[in-house]
Amino acid sequence: MFKLKETLFTTFAKTHNFKRMPEVLIDMTTEMDEVLKALNIKEVNPAGSTGLEDFKGGGKLIDSYSPVDGKLIASVGSCTKEDYENVIAKAQEAFVEWRTWPAPKRGEVVRQMGDALREKKDALGKLVSYEMGKSLQEGLGEVQEMIDICDFAVGLSRQLYGLTMHSERPLHRMYEQYHPIGVVGVISAFNFPVAVWSWNTMLAWVCGDVCVWKPSEKAPLSGVACQNIIKSVLKANGVPEGISGVVQGDYTVGEMMSSDKRVPLVSATGSIRMGKLVAQTVAARLGNTLLELGGNNAIIITENADLKISIVGALFGAVGTCGQRCTSTRRLIIHESVYEEVKASLTKAYTQVRVGNPLDENNHVGPLIDKQAVEAYLVALEKVKSEGGKVLVEGGVLEGEGYESGCYVKPAIVEAENHYAIVQAETFAPILYIMKYSTIDEAIALQNGVDQGLSSAIMTTNLRQAELFLSYAGSDCGIANVNIGTSGAEIGGAFGGEKETGGGRESGSDAWKVYMRRQTNTINYGAELPLAQGIKFDL
Repeated sequence: MFKLKETLFTTFAKTHNFKRMPEVLIDMTTEMDEVLKALNIKEVNPAGSTGLEDFKGGGKLIDSYSPVDGKLIASVGSCTKEDYENVIAKAQEAFVEWRTWPAPKRGEVVRQMGDALREKKDALGKLVSYEMGKSLQEGLGEVQEMIDICDFAVGLSRQLYGLTMHSERPLHRMYEQYHPIGVVGVISAFNFPVAVWSWNTMLAWVCGDVCVWKPSEKAPLSGVACQNIIKSVLKANGVPEGISGVVQGDYTVGEMMSSDKRVPLVSATGSIRMGKLVAQTVAARLGNTLLELGGNNAIIITENADLKISIVGALFGAVGTCGQRCTSTRRLIIHESVYEEVKASLTKAYTQVRVGNPLDENNHVGPLIDKQAVEAYLVALEKVKSEGGKVLVEGGVLEGEGYESGCYVKPAIVEAENHYAIVQAETFAPILYIMKYSTIDEAIALQNGVDQGLSSAIMTTNLRQAELFLSYAGSDCGIANVNIGTSGAEIGGAFGGEKETGGGRESGSDAWKVYMRRQTNTINYGAELPLAQGIKFDL
């Protein structure tokens, strides 16, 4: 039905406007030393910060090892309860002043943060790639997301609108307004170690909130780097100390934040298991949560699909970031009439995937984050086989020169059934499950037939199929795409999902409202006070 006139990844690169990266230095150690120096990363780094002021912390050191080569990059301290209390106290103090700054002035500070990130884009992108393992282009792309959300937030700072409403009472009027909510706690995950922080903080800051960030303990240096980058902006603008707090540590620090009634909003990104614990703890004190949890995302490839872009979209979604995106493509639901053709093309395409050092532009896929992730990947492959899955592209751990970290694995394809227990779960690894369908209603039911509801896509040139997929009777996900894969959320739209994905929304559209408290105001400009239900008092 179709022919690939170029190699698949050439087409893939063109489709996603990938630019040729600068040559990776042969001596990676020297290059990373320069990166760390540019970002002011020391051998041992602070456990936290309140902005300009860093502190050592009383907890044990967290060592950050690169999954790229298994080498120790640097270490950070971790926070005790006392350290956490000091950061929160400073944040509360800063909020009292920060909320009085006019929103456009707060937006100007964020604009300057965007400029500071532009200056350090190359260095921060390389650190993200080296510490987390995603390709350099993806690392640079993540930093670009940070810059983009800064631009978005600057415009937003002049658009924090409320409504004016007509009152049922004579000589009265009503309106609503949005006020800063206070201290926002941000718990981020390793797979997007810097972008998620910026999505939350830049919006929260223009809204008048202050933020306390707990970076992932699997990528703590990226958190240190971000704080170092914005320090010059904080200082130049005389921003109150405490609007940008950082607390490093393991899950116990997250527990402190979740149970703290001084933190009215906790934004947490990570696993469903983690999200449920955060949600229960915050709900117990009637606080607010913004949850961005797991995905089990599917692409439906219909009989009317453009198969060329379908294969490209599926490949990018399944193997990009070594399958460690929350929007990674986990399932491929293929119409029976094109099933064999898609299966053959995709299987062939996987032979072109080059796994290796993500800082080398010649490679497409880097490592998993750590050996625990590798073990989860191997367990998933064994489980799907035991449930009856048929392996089309064999997985496994790569060994030998260049794979010394033990974190490099082969992207795998398995024929499976949607009801398999392992297919119903999210495995953060490059495993793609493919399955067959007969009718569009069946395909949508399979797509929706999981507990997660983050991202979804349909490949079709049929208008009826596309519109059905986007309707109330279609995808039940927070993101539903047509002729584009499950990955690649844009800044301008609200990002998030339904069901066990958590229901949170961040980034674009009106996601800013979650960082504020809504207030309805009624004003009586008359000389009398009409009471509800016509009640009268003769006084």
